[in-house]
Amino acid sequence: MSRKTLALSLFWRTFCLLAILLAGGIFAWVQTLRALEFEPRAVQQAAQIAGLVNLSRASLKQADGINRVALVKTMGAQEVIRVTPREPGDRAEPFEVDRFTRRVSRELRAALGPDAVVAASVNGQPGLWVGFSIENDTYWLQAEATHTSPLTSGTWFVWIGIAVLATLLGSVAIARLINRPLKQLSFAASRIREGDLDSRLDENTLTSEIREVNMGFNRMARELARVEEDRAVMLAGISHDLRTPLARLRLETEMSVYDEEAKRNMAMDIDQLDAIIDKFMDYARPGETQLRPVHVSQLIDREASGFRDPTQIRITSRVAIDLKVMADDTELGRVFSNLFENARRYGRGTYTGLAEVSVSYVRAGPWVIITVRDQGPGVPPEKLSQLTTPFFRGDAARTAATGAGLGLAIVEKAMQRMGGSLELANAPEGGLMAHIRLKRAP
Repeated sequence: MSRKTLALSLFWRTFCLLAILLAGGIFAWVQTLRALEFEPRAVQQAAQIAGLVNLSRASLKQADGINRVALVKTMGAQEVIRVTPREPGDRAEPFEVDRFTRRVSRELRAALGPDAVVAASVNGQPGLWVGFSIENDTYWLQAEATHTSPLTSGTWFVWIGIAVLATLLGSVAIARLINRPLKQLSFAASRIREGDLDSRLDENTLTSEIREVNMGFNRMARELARVEEDRAVMLAGISHDLRTPLARLRLETEMSVYDEEAKRNMAMDIDQLDAIIDKFMDYARPGETQLRPVHVSQLIDREASGFRDPTQIRITSRVAIDLKVMADDTELGRVFSNLFENARRYGRGTYTGLAEVSVSYVRAGPWVIITVRDQGPGVPPEKLSQLTTPFFRGDAARTAATGAGLGLAIVEKAMQRMGGSLELANAPEGGLMAHIRLKRAP
């Protein structure tokens, strides 16, 4: 068994590859910026704290004993930077806990002297505490911990989130821009498949590779249009050239042959040749359809009225009179005509010799599924998929094969032109069922 693989559209594949590339670039830049930001920030913060300590030390040195006490009280009442006396019983917790704080401590001791004390908290009060001395007096300078901390993880997450969002939006825009010409090519190819040979792509695009592809596609479309036009002219000529001698043969047969049975057999052969030409023309007809609401019940009655011989076929329709589908009236009529003709030829009952044909329908959401069923012997299951192949006939039909072998192929091609589908299956009780699916008319 073949392993099922995950299928991604070209847009999502381009988007994922771009997103992975840009996300990897963002991660590398984040690591680089963190490395570059770490060292300068530690040095800068240590220099700022050392400057505050030196400024406080200079201020206290200039004051006498009484003014120094008043100045310490004033500086101790500040909120951001405080200077308080250092007591022998103060409990200090070490400041060095990670690489950043160790670097800050090293820079402070280098600026203030080896006897400087750096603590993370004193007597349970957190902050950056720097101990310094003036003559025989010792003091603490307290600064907020935020003055000596790197960028927090929350800050990094905000910036990374902004970068990731910009990456996703940029990836979507770039993927859409890259895939737009391919989407236009896919749309034009689908129009060509549906028979619109006038589809053209822009040959003035800036991308040279896309421009060459568009030019090649337009050349192909022009060649297909020319081939289609030549085919239509050729088929019209063949039809005219064959039917003219057939008409003369029929007239000569009626006038020159006196044996009624021979005359009847010759007329039947000529009619069969004429019907085969009609089948070829139907199969090769250009795929130009005009979809409009069609009353299915009226169309079935119209096509069934052409099969007048009650000894060969009997058609029963259970389609609601108000049922409408989006279809081309001529194409859909050709579909039912070929299905009825196929049932008349190959769907006759074993005992009655009569082709009992029933037409029913079901609504399935926006679709209508119409089933044409006969009571014949059916088709071997392994040959069901081949019934729509041009010129193919099942074994049961070979002995009575008087057609061109194009009936069901014409049905499938007509359904494709109308945006529908054909499915063939054997009925559980016997007989062949043809399910045709069309859009419901509003």
